[in-house]
Formats: sequence, C-alpha cells, structure tokens
Amino acid sequence: MTQISRRTFALGAVAGTTLVACGNGIGGNGASTIDARVASTLDFMYGRYPGTKDLASKSAGMLVMPLVTEVGLGLGGSFGRGALQVGGTTVDYYSNTGGSAGLQIGAQQYSHVLFFMTQDALINFRQGQGWAAGADIEYAISDQGETLRAETTTSLSPVIAVVFAQAGLRLGATLEGSKYTRIIP
Repeated sequence: MTQISRRTFALGAVAGTTLVACGNGIGGNGASTIDARVASTLDFMYGRYPGTKDLASKSAGMLVMPLVTEVGLGLGGSFGRGALQVGGTTVDYYSNTGGSAGLQIGAQQYSHVLFFMTQDALINFRQGQGWAAGADIEYAISDQGETLRAETTTSLSPVIAVVFAQAGLRLGATLEGSKYTRIIP
C-alpha cells in the first residue's frame, strides 16, 4: 500500500469512526425520540414544500430520515435513523448507513423522505436487503416548493426521494452506496 493510499484509508477510517460515534444525537429514548424528529421533519417539509402533502397522500408509505450526516475526505460515510410510516402510522424504524469513495471533502447534514408510490415498491423495500444505489429512485432536490411539486407529482417512478434542509458543504465526485436496515430503537 502506498503512503497516499494509507493516508486516505486512515483519514476515511477516522471520518467513519467519528460519524458512527456522533450517532446524530438519536438514542437513549429510542423510538419516542425518533418519532418526535419524524413529526418535526414532516411538519417542516409540508410547510416548506406544500406539494409533498399530495405526494404523501398518494404514496403507499414513506420512509422519513430526519437527519442524515455525511462526511468525506477521499473516503466518506453517512448515517441517520428514521421511521417507515404507512397511512400516517409508524410501522418500523430504520437506520441508513452509506459509504463513498472518490474526490471529496467536507461534511453536510440533510433530511430526506422516500415516498413509495406503489405497494410493490413498499413490499420490495421491506422484504429486500436494503441496498440502494440510486438507480431505482428519482431524486427531487429544490428550494422552490412549486417546482418540487411539479417534478414529483408527475413522476412515474415507484420511489421518489425528496432531499431538503441541507446544511454544510461537501464537494466532489463520488461513487456511493447506502443501506437501509430495520432497527429496534
């Protein structure tokens, strides 16, 4: 292993360890803490992007990730916890962990909601291994609520991800993968 790749590996390991250690502040009170954050996140999203209310009413279910933290320096990682809701009721809790490699530096936090637009998409998510590389998900990232509504409600994608409330800065071009895992908080 060359000195540069050892340094990149070491920096990535430190970043990953730091990310896991922070845990986004969720824990201790478990489910009640996650539920409170999910409710707050949905209130914010519906207020800022009114079209997402219609999207939620048309979906078979939605996975709400109130806070996802990403860090990267060559190698990177991300972590967050949230809840899967069907008909407005929480049915499961999930964690999201991710890894990335490439030209990247920085850290950011954001919220996202996965809208499962068909029963098949929801069943496949719940029964699947949880890996998501982005190929089957349409991402809608916008600061304009009306633009977001037009993009998401006209989509035929079985899963729509709405990413919002970004804070921080992470630059680069990376290859990423993430995994959603059912948890018991």
